[in-house]
Amino acid sequence: MGRKNIIFQNFGLVWCAVLVCLAVGSSYGQPQQAFIHVTDQMNHEPVAFAHVCFEIIKHGSPKYGLTSIDGMIPNDVKDISKITVSYMGYTTYHDTIHPGQSLEILLQPAVFNMKEIVVTGQYSPETVDRSIYPINMISNRMIDMKAATNMAELLKEQSGLQVSQNGVLGTSLTIQGLSGQNVKFLQDGIPLIGRMNGNFDLNQINLNNVDHIEIIEGPMSVIYGSNAIAGVVNIITRENKSSVLSASANAYYESVGVFDTYVSVSANKNKHGFYLGGGRDFFQGYSYLDTSRIESFKPRRQYFFDGHYSYTGEVMKLKFSGAYFNELLLDKGALQPVYYETVFDSYFTTVRYTGRVDAAFNLPRNRYINLVAAYSSYNRRKLTYFKDLTTLQQNLVETGSVNDTTGIQSLIARGTFANNNAEKKFNYQAGFDVNDETGAGKRILGERQEIGDYAGFISVKWDPVRSLSFQPGIRVIYNTKYRAPLVYALSTKWSIVDNLNLRLSYSRGFRTPDVKELYLSFVDIIHNVHGNPDLKAEKSHNINLNLTWNKDHGRSSWELHTSGFYNYIENVIILAQVKGLEYQYVNLVKYKTTGFQLGTSWSFYPSLKIQAGMAETGIAAAANETDRTGAFVFATDFTLSGSYHFLKPDLTFALFYKYTGKSPQFQLNEDNISTGYIDPYNTMDITVTKGFWKQRIRVSTGVKNLFDTRTIPATGVSSGAHTSGSNSTNIDWGRTFFLRLSLTFNKYR
Repeated sequence: MGRKNIIFQNFGLVWCAVLVCLAVGSSYGQPQQAFIHVTDQMNHEPVAFAHVCFEIIKHGSPKYGLTSIDGMIPNDVKDISKITVSYMGYTTYHDTIHPGQSLEILLQPAVFNMKEIVVTGQYSPETVDRSIYPINMISNRMIDMKAATNMAELLKEQSGLQVSQNGVLGTSLTIQGLSGQNVKFLQDGIPLIGRMNGNFDLNQINLNNVDHIEIIEGPMSVIYGSNAIAGVVNIITRENKSSVLSASANAYYESVGVFDTYVSVSANKNKHGFYLGGGRDFFQGYSYLDTSRIESFKPRRQYFFDGHYSYTGEVMKLKFSGAYFNELLLDKGALQPVYYETVFDSYFTTVRYTGRVDAAFNLPRNRYINLVAAYSSYNRRKLTYFKDLTTLQQNLVETGSVNDTTGIQSLIARGTFANNNAEKKFNYQAGFDVNDETGAGKRILGERQEIGDYAGFISVKWDPVRSLSFQPGIRVIYNTKYRAPLVYALSTKWSIVDNLNLRLSYSRGFRTPDVKELYLSFVDIIHNVHGNPDLKAEKSHNINLNLTWNKDHGRSSWELHTSGFYNYIENVIILAQVKGLEYQYVNLVKYKTTGFQLGTSWSFYPSLKIQAGMAETGIAAAANETDRTGAFVFATDFTLSGSYHFLKPDLTFALFYKYTGKSPQFQLNEDNISTGYIDPYNTMDITVTKGFWKQRIRVSTGVKNLFDTRTIPATGVSSGAHTSGSNSTNIDWGRTFFLRLSLTFNKYR
């Protein structure tokens, strides 16, 4: 018996050994599942729900995924592939991965946005720190924290920028003391059309489909031509690059009577991408005094629609896109004398649509071709009705010039060829611009006018050493109305030491008057504005200096920057009072602006960020050759913003404050320049944002204009061509409370 037991025991041990060997052999015979682990580079915590894209190199077919709560995602690729990992608040990661390869990825927090990709003025997409131009980038995260519904709200608390209000004409922007007609507004590199009084209404720029905004302060005339003396604002729209299917919906309410909604859907399948979005914005109007009729801020209703289709191949990307905008603005008239039950109401309808085709080619040896063609149409129609308030019956007024339709059509073609290799000392870009603008309407001289602007440009980037770059450029222009000078520029960038960069640029600028400034004739009960066919083109000399330093130390990060500028413009175009209540566009012989900015930011990763800034801007002007340019008149502003993010509840508190000092306002009255002033004022917004359900739902609430700033006393400022006389200026409609709800759903493979 004992021997049998020993035999059975030995047999059992052998059998167990065989089973173990078979199991081990089986495990070795089958490939192990490979995983990618995504963690935060600073605190080494997993990054949950990061977007991951696998793209097979041979045929470029993308596959999308999302990391788990532990920051994990399986590597299922069957061939060598490109991998891209992105997540809001981190620098996008790019690498190559093989089948069966496990990989640990450390995502770098984008504390300074130094590694964020920008495209404005670049030979090819470039990181902010490598750009030869100082670029201020406003991220989608910042737009979300501010709960901004339009461009005016987003920019009003930026240091050095000034946003002004007008009840009918909307909002306008001033950069470096230069007004909106010298600021080029682009959407994905294409100019927006439809300026009123030389300025683009910032209330008409929809932010729901915006990925980020790139701002270059200072002249960009060589690259972007006319209207770019003061700077460029480039609105980069959103593209779905991380999911097979995505849908979102936004709703916004503000206690002053603002109701906004927007929905969108996008999809990716193999090399094809689709996007479609649309929304409605409504504002019921606001008046400081209860006049029952006339309102300081006019009621408006807006519709937005936009969409695109894109094809992305190994070498070429092709994109077809379109956008449509429709706004109805109501200007209620005062009660008429004698018959107090009757009024004249005016309805302003603005329609803008754009269709465009983009083609981009990534060629061997770091060469790039970008082509774009676009057609834009802008129509502003005014209809005036005589209304009986007792019966609510209204009839169109058919006498006089109270009704009008003005249309602007624009054809644009632009192409660039660039060689951009970071390892080479010489790189270059050459391109062409074709712009044809036509204006038509009863208030346009001859009812139709056309201006053509055709240009070629070239710039060369020379890096004699890795720390030093020079970029000269020239632009040759043929304009059908004006003899254009040769426009040239020289930009330099010196990396003095690590994280300390000095940028210096000089540029020659040029701007032709637009169709409205030349040929508009606008006369009704409150307007008497005339174009001037004898206007001269603006010419400028511009100098900009920028010094930036940033430093990481443990979990703390600092950034300091300072900049200075000087702009000298000949024949700057303004709207002047020439006789009584009659206004006309005229040239000022000399116009100068100068100033500086200081800014700093401090971050304690991952929750706290504080930013502060100061800007000093001076302006001097001369009306004619015998009038000497007066001394500079300066204005000062201070900004302060901060945010704190609680990680576990996903809760963010943010504060945005701006002090605007005593601001000069220049007016030309019958060949004499007068200077008025707007008193100082303060504004502050506070927002709270909370994420739910793995960030699929986000709720924002807070208070805007906490100090209830409405009208500010103004001295020496008379009534304008589009406003009634007053000793004050409108700033905002006062303190309001808001609530915003966002829902986003993504499907991954």
